[in-house]
Amino acid sequence: MQVITVIKEIKKKIGNARTAVALGTFDGVHVGHSSIIQRAKELAEEIGGKSVVFTFSNHPLSVLAPAKEPMQLGDRLSKVYLMEQEGIDFLVNIPFTEKIASLSPIVFLVALKHYLHPAYVVVGPNFSFGAKGKGSPRMLLREGEKYGFQAEIAQEVQREGRIVSSTRIRNLVEDGDLEKTNEFLGHPFTVGGRVIHGDHRGNTIGFPTANLPIGKKRAMLPNGAYAVRAILKGESYYGIANIGDNPTFEGCNRRIEIHILDFDKDIYDEALLVEFCYKLRPQKKFSGIDALVAQLRQDERTARKLFKIN
Repeated sequence: MQVITVIKEIKKKIGNARTAVALGTFDGVHVGHSSIIQRAKELAEEIGGKSVVFTFSNHPLSVLAPAKEPMQLGDRLSKVYLMEQEGIDFLVNIPFTEKIASLSPIVFLVALKHYLHPAYVVVGPNFSFGAKGKGSPRMLLREGEKYGFQAEIAQEVQREGRIVSSTRIRNLVEDGDLEKTNEFLGHPFTVGGRVIHGDHRGNTIGFPTANLPIGKKRAMLPNGAYAVRAILKGESYYGIANIGDNPTFEGCNRRIEIHILDFDKDIYDEALLVEFCYKLRPQKKFSGIDALVAQLRQDERTARKLFKIN
């Protein structure tokens, strides 16, 4: 998969290839999003063309109405990783700007034709585009032929009798229901970032950690310990992670601390992805280091059992 983050690079990389394009915000890349993306991929294969996901690297509300911008299920690293798992050819992940926000629906369609030459465009039933969101899926169906493409509106995906949406999943994340979060996402809740320096306390107690910051607009699971899978430079490792402010010690900011099992490399500043697979326990304040270490050893044993590793 090739990633395009600048508009002017689109034609250079995709050229005049016929494409099937999935349009959307795709926050979290959940099962509903996957159905849209996979349909675009199927259509691209039918025409011998390229599959493209066209999305934005920031939520449109961050520009249109910052006070209403929702917490985000994804981040740049996890979004690219999850799109790659979908098996598409190109991810166009450009910033949503005031200039883009001001485009009329018709001008947006003209730009879509100019840059991507779509034979097919696939969207969800709630997709909107153009200034003030005046463009709708019905407009795509009606106007598509003028711009050389056929539009398809993907069916909503439901779980437990209700539509799967990013909003619904955000609520599950906030409630700490990791099992349903992962079910509705269709993959483990995933966080990506650059490893930062922490307090280096883990090294002294036999549990060194890779620390990731938690962005202000990042939807996050409740504080506690989790069994995770870490992806570093394409390689997978198992581990235990703690989300929280480490109440046993004073002065710790909320962050994610990952202890990667059977691993001893220096990975500061490296890009790390973490998949949250199981919740182990809520956050605890321990009486001292010995009690903390005993619990971490128990967490490791539980994680190894869950992942069926020695």
